[in-house]
Amino acid sequence: MEEKIILLVEDNPDDVDLTLRAFRRNNIMNKVIVARDGAEALDYLTGTGMYEGRNIKELPVVTLMDLKLPKIDGLEVLRRIRENEITRLLPVVILTSSIEEQDLIDGYKLGANSYIRKPVDFNEFIEAIKLLGLYWLIWNKPAPARSA
Repeated sequence: MEEKIILLVEDNPDDVDLTLRAFRRNNIMNKVIVARDGAEALDYLTGTGMYEGRNIKELPVVTLMDLKLPKIDGLEVLRRIRENEITRLLPVVILTSSIEEQDLIDGYKLGANSYIRKPVDFNEFIEAIKLLGLYWLIWNKPAPARSA
């Protein structure tokens, strides 16, 4: 059985640590790849840049992505994911602190599978990660891998 990888696209080190702690607290022991900006996320998914030679058919089971990212923002990353034949069906959950309604609308227009505002309270965040993990790692049936 192949390992279910989670791609976390987040530039704020505190939010990365908080998310990884929430995973551990909820016994979500999946491998987590952390991309610190939009360009790194796309490199990982397409096997380019620092991820040159990575098997791009081994996609994460879910991508958790912030919107306000350096280099390439989250909405542009999402647009490129949906344009790529290999990543088109990849589940993408926007996990952001943005309260802008336009971000919510644009995220869904571009094909986000879910849009979650990060709870400010740590215990609420832990619970949100628990439910995300249950849904995307256990209950959700992913689309079959696409070939290049």
